[in-house]
Amino acid sequence: MSSYLFPILLVTVIGIIAGIMLTIAAKVMYVPVDERVEELTDALPGANCGGCGFAGCSDYAGAIVNDGADLTACAVGGPACAAELGRIMGVEVSASEPEVAIVKCCGYNGKTNKILEYKGVQTCKANKSIYSGDGACMHGCIGLGDCVRACKFNAIGVINGVAWVDRNNCTGCGACVKTCPNDIIELIPKHSTVYVACSSIEKGAQTRKQCTAGCIACRKCEKTCKFDSIHVVDNRAVIDYDTCKNCGMCVKVCPDQTIIKLARAKGKVKKNVVPGQNKAEA
Repeated sequence: MSSYLFPILLVTVIGIIAGIMLTIAAKVMYVPVDERVEELTDALPGANCGGCGFAGCSDYAGAIVNDGADLTACAVGGPACAAELGRIMGVEVSASEPEVAIVKCCGYNGKTNKILEYKGVQTCKANKSIYSGDGACMHGCIGLGDCVRACKFNAIGVINGVAWVDRNNCTGCGACVKTCPNDIIELIPKHSTVYVACSSIEKGAQTRKQCTAGCIACRKCEKTCKFDSIHVVDNRAVIDYDTCKNCGMCVKVCPDQTIIKLARAKGKVKKNVVPGQNKAEA
């Protein structure tokens, strides 16, 4: 009996000593945590999407308290969240313009010439690293859905070989922007309903050979705009969203329907833009 008792007592004593040591260490090494970090974390949406530039909501909250991070960096929470963060930090925050993602490509199946059949790892990144895409246009959507997998809000999909955005679900977190290897996804102000769905920087003749829906830099849009809001830069039309009035005149004169205008009703897009349907969607 005594042969069993001694090991039990020994383990118990060791446990007690270890407990005392851990208690002392916890008090000696205790680092005070600002209560505002927890408040800020609770005020954030909890998406942990990384759109703010930090690992997650709690990391962002810590950066606000410890490093003075921007209070308007959470695109998911939007202006209301920024205002609440400001209240917790005791500062006034001005509302920022919500953003939404657009895909600068309308070279859906049948519009862009295919030059090979890719059989490798089915990701845009892998395709880009080996073949620079399987289409004749090296600047278009590869269509293997890296952006879809990156989005946590079911706001982006691939239809007819091209990514499209559900603007009513998009939070503007930017995850799709960061993951696209061709850099064809961009965040624009949510109030904007006109955008250029092309990323090609080739000359017009070359673009026309590669894709019948590409921008050929004809400058008709530039000449038509009464607000000086669209210009051809590097062989493609670029919109200045700060001055654009969403009038849609550029859409009407674009010979290849490369410029898209969304119809809106009660503050929401009435119908999602699906590549290949490039008239004022209604």
